Amino acid sequence: MNAEQIGLLAGFILTLCVFSYVLGDNFLYRIAVYIFIGLAAGYITIVTTESVILPWLRTTLMSGDVGSVILGIIPVLLAFLLLLKASPRVAGIGSLALAFIIGVGTAVAVVGAITGTLLPLVNSTSSIRNGDLLNGVIIFIGVICSLIYFQYLARRLPDGRTQRNIVVRFFGRIGQGFIVVTFGALYAAAIISSLTVFSERIGFILARIMGS
Repeated sequence: MNAEQIGLLAGFILTLCVFSYVLGDNFLYRIAVYIFIGLAAGYITIVTTESVILPWLRTTLMSGDVGSVILGIIPVLLAFLLLLKASPRVAGIGSLALAFIIGVGTAVAVVGAITGTLLPLVNSTSSIRNGDLLNGVIIFIGVICSLIYFQYLARRLPDGRTQRNIVVRFFGRIGQGFIVVTFGALYAAAIISSLTVFSERIGFILARIMGS
């Protein structure tokens, strides 16, 4: 039995272990999940070490260039400050590194969302190509109503409750309908993709077992 056959047999057994969850046997299912998580964690650790950490050390701290060394010290310093959060006495110092990381991450996320999602969406919504007026109008209404659905401005009633304007509620309901249809389509596509992968795997296993 060669390595390919051993891998096929292991995959078949783990697949049956996952399917045993349907029968109420959580023990075999947990074994399969633990194996998958352990292998995934080990693989990610190896790839991160060889593809990220070691090249970064060679180009910064081990490069011999003063500027690169200083640039490489910054992440090490931030990591050290984060370790200080484990002690309540110096946790405030560690919060500086956390604030820096959150600020930079938020700025990158906002720029990415604007340039990669919002601007292309506005461009595709505002452009009507090939005279397709109906699709352009539907896209425009869907985008505007969906954005209105996610706004939470409301006036407070005398009894303490809050209520949005009737116009906002009307267009918000339309946006909610667009969102429901979108989620339904995505869910259906996910199910179809899963069934396709499942049928392909079953066919592959049966073909291997039957020798065809």
